Amino acid sequence: MLDDIAFWVGYLTNGKHLTWYASFQFTIFAALMGGALAVVFGLTGATLKNSRFLPLRLIGTFYSAIVRGVPDVLFFLFFPLAFEQAVEWVIATQVCSPEAIAAQTAPWPPCREANWFLGTWEYLLLASVSLGLVYGAFASNVIHGAMRSVPQGQLEAARAYGMSARQVLWRVHIRQMWVYALPGLSNVWMLIIKATSLLSLLQIADIVLWADRLGAPNYLPAVGLVHDDWRWRYYLVLFIFYILVTWLSERAFEAIMRRAGRGILSEAQG
Repeated sequence: MLDDIAFWVGYLTNGKHLTWYASFQFTIFAALMGGALAVVFGLTGATLKNSRFLPLRLIGTFYSAIVRGVPDVLFFLFFPLAFEQAVEWVIATQVCSPEAIAAQTAPWPPCREANWFLGTWEYLLLASVSLGLVYGAFASNVIHGAMRSVPQGQLEAARAYGMSARQVLWRVHIRQMWVYALPGLSNVWMLIIKATSLLSLLQIADIVLWADRLGAPNYLPAVGLVHDDWRWRYYLVLFIFYILVTWLSERAFEAIMRRAGRGILSEAQG
């Protein structure tokens, strides 16, 4: 009994498992940062779609339609790579001499000095921006519909008080649309949480990548087979983790929606 306890304590607290536990921060960071950027991009896209100027409306509609039409995984892989190579190209125009370009044997970057080495946190930031761009397109439709749900009488009353178009937008329209947008935004947030499982596609050692590594059959020369294929056990831990995060998110959105709808409920009761 004591030997079994000692084995499991030692096994679950070895260096690889501690790294796996630490990798949960990457998933949480990507979800929070991606969610915040999705709201920013969604609010920007919805504002453009509600603009009185046709070119701005076309930009907002184009962003929403094009990004939503591209598969999430494809865009998730495309944006970080395209951004990285675009930065390297800009650097190459400044630092690469014709001799350095001629001496470069690899097809990319143009010269060694233009190579931009990205670490885990840099890729994680690019991944978060990708999540924000993709799900910001969905959020823009949600926010656009919510802005159209705000009673026109509220906006006309604000104009009657002498507010400018910008004041009506930011002080009345956007503030009141949140109660209509929150149910849809909660669904977008759930999609972002699930999409964080794609971080390993960018070679980020996240919880999914470490679960696959740790669960694979483990051999040690001194003792032989430590365990067979345990990946389903590690994936079960991730399953429970995502379910827990989803449950906490639902409770949080319920509390936010109750608070955001207080004024409207009071007005309806009155």
